[in-house]
Amino acid sequence: MNRREFSLWSAALPLAGLPPVAGAVESAASVSGARTFSQVGKEQRPFVQQPEATLAEQSGSGFLDHMWFGGSFPDYPRVRLRVYVDGEDAASITTELGFGAGVGFNDSAAPWGTRWSGVTGAPSGIFLNYRIPFSRHLRVTAELPPAAARDVPFWWIIRGLHGVPLRVGDFTLPPQARLRLHRKESFHVKPLEFFDLCRISGEGMVFQVAMAAQSENFEYLEGQMRAYVDGASQPMMLSSGLEDYFLGTYYFNRGLYHLPQAGLTHKDESNHSFSAYRFHDLDPIVFAKELRLACRCGETIGDRIAGTTGHPQATVYTTYAWVYEW
Repeated sequence: MNRREFSLWSAALPLAGLPPVAGAVESAASVSGARTFSQVGKEQRPFVQQPEATLAEQSGSGFLDHMWFGGSFPDYPRVRLRVYVDGEDAASITTELGFGAGVGFNDSAAPWGTRWSGVTGAPSGIFLNYRIPFSRHLRVTAELPPAAARDVPFWWIIRGLHGVPLRVGDFTLPPQARLRLHRKESFHVKPLEFFDLCRISGEGMVFQVAMAAQSENFEYLEGQMRAYVDGASQPMMLSSGLEDYFLGTYYFNRGLYHLPQAGLTHKDESNHSFSAYRFHDLDPIVFAKELRLACRCGETIGDRIAGTTGHPQATVYTTYAWVYEW
């Protein structure tokens, strides 16, 4: 498909002259060198010619900071989004649209949103504001789920910046920082077994964690999140239970919530399933040499197995760990 049929690229937009914002002096001082790029597709059919369609490409250095997608077809949240950075053969970021925002099991709850992600419509209107840096080239593609016809119409907005230091939370990240997604999908864990979400060598910072799980009861929610930082043999405990890690309590007894720092995006009492997201821009998990992020299917307290009955069951998990690495 001819790119001119569906793209709109912005010109350089100098922003000098804007009044400074309190608490943002560094950003205001550097904004005069900023340039915005944007590409939009309106009611296009990009998948007719190829199953994995290129939606946007950009050369130079900068970072992606906004993506929005619309459409209506079966399994829409399972559109597979890929971001290829600096000429990668295999995309360092490969995500389902829904679970990219922390939504599992095709849950249709909407509208809701945080500064980083959200779902505004049904079944689409999924947006991600994750800042994805690149130094030479960026390519964003999408692939339909198997149930969708190849000629379905699709809408998208993909936007970013050149000439601006990458800031996440209180940190200005080094130029070589890259956002990588560590995925584990539909893996089975035995009761009280430990499992890793990611193992990383090098320096970096955890940005977001999403999890979906299903079992025969909810006692897997007793599991505590752990971080083994820089080769430590003992973990830094990140929560007193799994629902606590996502800022919930008592097995998420009040139902769905969507907060800036964490949210419960799905819960089904009938099949004991849940999905949730947790951002770490406000409470960073940083590491200088290596990181192992881990959890457990259920938990023990001394000699006792934690939980209402003390009988966690085998559980199926999907986990995403978004980590800035350099």
